[in-house]
This record gives sequence, structure tokens and C-alpha cells, in this order.
Amino acid sequence: MTDQTAAIETVLARQAALVRNRRLMRIWLGIVLVAIFALVLVGGATRLTDSGLSITEWKPIHGVIPPLSEAEWQEELQLYRQIPEYQLINKGMTLEAFKSIYWWEWAHRFLARSVGVLFGVPFLLFLVTGRIESRLRWPLAGLLALGALQGAVGWWMVASGLVDRVDVSQYRLATHLSLACAIFAAIVWVMRGLSPHSGDRAPTRGLAWAAALIVLMVLVQIYLGGLVAGLDAGLAYNTWPLMDGRLVPEQLFGIDPLWRNLFESVKTVQFEHRVGAYLLWTAVLMHMLFALAHAPRTTHARRAVVLFGLVTIQAALGIATLVLQVPFGWALAHQGWALVVLGFAVAHWRGFIGEYPVETAVVVRS
Repeated sequence: MTDQTAAIETVLARQAALVRNRRLMRIWLGIVLVAIFALVLVGGATRLTDSGLSITEWKPIHGVIPPLSEAEWQEELQLYRQIPEYQLINKGMTLEAFKSIYWWEWAHRFLARSVGVLFGVPFLLFLVTGRIESRLRWPLAGLLALGALQGAVGWWMVASGLVDRVDVSQYRLATHLSLACAIFAAIVWVMRGLSPHSGDRAPTRGLAWAAALIVLMVLVQIYLGGLVAGLDAGLAYNTWPLMDGRLVPEQLFGIDPLWRNLFESVKTVQFEHRVGAYLLWTAVLMHMLFALAHAPRTTHARRAVVLFGLVTIQAALGIATLVLQVPFGWALAHQGWALVVLGFAVAHWRGFIGEYPVETAVVVRS
């Protein structure tokens, strides 16, 4: 065997190992995405059932074990009786009724811990075995750190409802939801970069920038949805397309100073969430039309069409949730589909950029 042949076989072996490792990492990240999707859905159910304050202590390790005896259940109930939500809203709640809200919050925290394990353990294994490409080591480590921060933000949110309020701060709830979705989006970005891309030429740089803008708009809309949930704003003004009898309702800025209306007024927050939906739907429609005009019969155009369909479904779910006065199933579908839209929007944007280049100079262990 000549030196040239040996060199070629070495390069081919490295490339084959790289393909295998990328496939393993995509499977790993896909499992994490499914777990985060479930976590966000259970978090939505926790909010819809007013269960988020049922566990009044933060026990990152010990808290994985739920009450196992009657005495332990009574102890948890006694802790709950000390907070304003019980004293002003749920006074006299039975143990069985308490269990029904406790299990939602416990499941949410259990899933959060599971996501940490599902991400952290494989990450360390891939890292020590050299399967993670150098360009991804710090970004993935950063995502692990963001996951830990998200746990702290979750407790920060819960703590806002334990002393002077009967619910959590809408600011903190929206931050908690938005950070979860940002982590979800970042994982989709990395996973998509590890996937083979089509050879279709990106139509224009403008369309790529528009795809990035759409992702940002989706994240802003999710933040506004968090404010709506935190204020229970979906339970008011349950008509569409009119709101309080008008396309643009009156007294949108009745709180002083004016900026507080954007975050604390039920009417204003619901209205800006509606306007955000209209703007997002219009932006995705225009993006689709330009993609079809400049790059017909390409994967970029086809993805733009699919994205428009997903956003249209989300708009329909939002309208149905509103006019039906936030039924449990419709509200969860609306929240879950928001993640579907976000994930596909990120993947669509990543499609304009392409997959990660092969690091041929790095030996990747098989």
C-alpha cells in the first residue's frame, strides 16, 4: 500500500467516523428536544390548572422524590397553607384536591431534571470520547449552563408568588417560557447544522435575513404569550376579530407610566399579542411569496410554504383558544404548536446557511 493510498483511506475513515458521530449527536439532541417539548407542555398545563405554587420549596436534588406517606403529604399541604394563594383563593382545600395540583408541578420539575440528565450525561460522554467537533464544544457547554440557569429562573418565578401575590409574576413567567424556547431553538440550530443539506442554492441574502427575522418574531410572540398567560389575559375579550367591540380597543394606555401597559394591562397585553400574530403571519406570507418568486422548486421555497402553513394553523389555534375562553386542550395545543413553529422556523433559517463544514484536520474517534 502506497503512502498516498494510506492517506486517502485515513481521510475516508475519519469522514466515516464524523458521519457516524454526527448521526449519534442528532439522535441525542432529538431526544432532548422531545423532552423539552414535553416539559413546555406540562409547564403550560401547570399554569392552566393553577398548580405552579403547590410546591413551596426548591429542592433540586431531594425534590425528585414525591411525598410517600400520609404524614409527608400533610407536611406539603401545611406548607401550601402558609402562602397567599391558599389563604385567599383555595382556603379549605382538601388533601385530595391539593394532590391534583401538586402532581402537575412535581411532574414539571421532574421533567426539568430529566432534561438536564438527558443533555448533560451524553454531552460529557461525547466530550471525553472525542465525538464532539471542536467548534461545538463551548456552544454545547453554554447550553448546559443555560439549562442550569433555567432551573434557577423557574424557582425565581415561583418565589414571586409565595409572599405578596396569589400567582407568579407575569414578567418572570414570560422570561421562564422564553428562555426554555430559546434553548429549544438553539438545540434545533445545532442539530440542523449536523444534518446533511440539499444542494439547492440560497435564493438571495435578503431571504436568509428574512428567515432570521421570522425566528426573532416568533420568540417575541412567545414572550407576549407568556405575558398573556401570566395575566390570564386570554380569559378577557373573548371575541375576534373585534376586541371590546373595536378593531383597536379604547383605553389601551390607562396605567401610568405608559410603558407599564405593555406588560401589566390585560387589555393592552392581549391586543399586542394579537397584533404580533398579524405581523408574524404577514411576514411569513411575504417571505413565502418572495421565495416562490426567486427560488421556485427549491427546498427553500418548499420550506417557506410549509412554514406559512404552520403559522396559519397556529393563528387558527390562537383564535379558537380565545373565543372558546381558553379550554385546557385548545390552550395546550396552541402552546405546543408554538414550539413546532419555532423549531421549523429555526431549521428553515439554518437551511440558508448549510451544515457545519467537515473538520478534516481533527481525528474523530469512532
